[in-house]
Amino acid sequence: MTLKLVIGNKNYSSWSMRPWLALRAAGIAFDEVMIPLYTGSADKQRILDVTRSGKVPALVDGDVTVWDSLAIIEYAAERFREARLWPQDVAGRAHARSVSAEMHSGFMALRNECGMNLHRPIAAKALSDDARANIARIQQSWTECRTRYGKSGPYLFGAFSGADAMYAPVVHRFRTYAVEATTPEVRGYMDTMMALPAFQQWTREGLAETIVIDRFEID
Repeated sequence: MTLKLVIGNKNYSSWSMRPWLALRAAGIAFDEVMIPLYTGSADKQRILDVTRSGKVPALVDGDVTVWDSLAIIEYAAERFREARLWPQDVAGRAHARSVSAEMHSGFMALRNECGMNLHRPIAAKALSDDARANIARIQQSWTECRTRYGKSGPYLFGAFSGADAMYAPVVHRFRTYAVEATTPEVRGYMDTMMALPAFQQWTREGLAETIVIDRFEID
């Protein structure tokens, strides 16, 4: 039975992008169901019919439903071990899960001030101290990962992993809001992610969307 991944608008939904990219880049087959966000009660009910959380993304695998981006990636890593969505060594896997959990629960200032919007013209904006601290911490983390694991591949932990999926929307945010890369490792990593076919597919399809959600149109 093919997996079904329910997502929101590709232009805006950073949380939907994370498991979508993990599955696509890992070559795991799934059917995609896009339900537009904030368009009315009918679409809201469609989401509730999938998961009582009322939020996307949600993964349906037969009788199993998994909601929350990181939980979906963890489920896929267990269900499709051959995809190797986490590093194979214990230390690397612990590191990858740690930075992924940090992304999952943190960086609120960056999220609030630099919402994902692929249609937004590329331009810098004034940011709070907290948002700048978030950016500095992310770039520090990426640089550390690339320095430590770069010999085995171009991603955060060498080969593509769930950690790259978790940070993919941040790559878009850094590009959209003209955030300067402070190290060669950060610049190289962003270039690697933007060249990833799955990343490019999501971007193309997000840019092709025409629905505008006013609450996400952050200057």
